[in-house]
Amino acid sequence: MKSTHKRRKAASAETIARLADRGADVSRFFSNKGQMMSPIQRVNVDLAPGMLEELDKAAKELNISRQAVIKTLIRQALDQQYLSRAHGPQRARKE
Repeated sequence: MKSTHKRRKAASAETIARLADRGADVSRFFSNKGQMMSPIQRVNVDLAPGMLEELDKAAKELNISRQAVIKTLIRQALDQQYLSRAHGPQRARKE
């Protein structure tokens, strides 16, 4: 026997927005399982021409934007700094 329950199509963001504008309760569309993202802040960075050329070369090789290269490199540097702090100063072994 086939199930008689039909699955509803997910409501579009426009549909939800229209309902909210009318004052309707739209809480049923949200699960509260996601994480709230803080707003992105724009920053300006001055770079030497040589560094800019290196960034552009890396972006072209990776087929991604210059901004994506910058974000990736900053993330890697911050992770590396965090790990070095977490493990404390490493002492050289005497052989």
